[in-house]
Amino acid sequence: MLWSIAIAFPWVVFCSYWLWGALGTKRSVEKEPFWSRYGVLAMEASGYVLVFTNWGHFWRGEIFPQTLAVALAGVACTWAGVGLAVWARWHLGKYWSARITLKEGHELIRTGPYARLRHPIYTGLDLAALGGLLAIDEWRCGAGLCLIVTGYILKARREESLLAAQFGQKFEEHRRRTGFLFPKLR
Repeated sequence: MLWSIAIAFPWVVFCSYWLWGALGTKRSVEKEPFWSRYGVLAMEASGYVLVFTNWGHFWRGEIFPQTLAVALAGVACTWAGVGLAVWARWHLGKYWSARITLKEGHELIRTGPYARLRHPIYTGLDLAALGGLLAIDEWRCGAGLCLIVTGYILKARREESLLAAQFGQKFEEHRRRTGFLFPKLR
């Protein structure tokens, strides 16, 4: 229970920043289709429900021996993941959207975490969900993490198609220099 509280606070920070930041975004000029958006969103939401609620009683039980070090690593992963997502969201600024869109005057962001990663928000949220798995340590959290990661991979691929069509060679150069969900260090 204590670990659930310790990993809940960074998510509260994340959600608060997301709501506040959504107020200053530009108008969308192109959006992903309804079914594309809500199919992936349902997958991700199901994953978060499994990680952060007591649903899935049939998937209870430890995955690995729970130690203080593992639980603390989970809390650290959660904070690091939320921190990365917030940092990336800050760099997107007025071009951010919860759905795959192009905004008025859209620009390709290559600063901050986008200098090494193409999808640092998704990486951060995956890392934070991994933190939940480590801190809570139940099979349902592992299943939830798989749904979350799969959802963000699908969303990132669709986002890349839209960005490649919009920015062409500029995006291809960015793709070569950055990692998909893991940073490219060279």
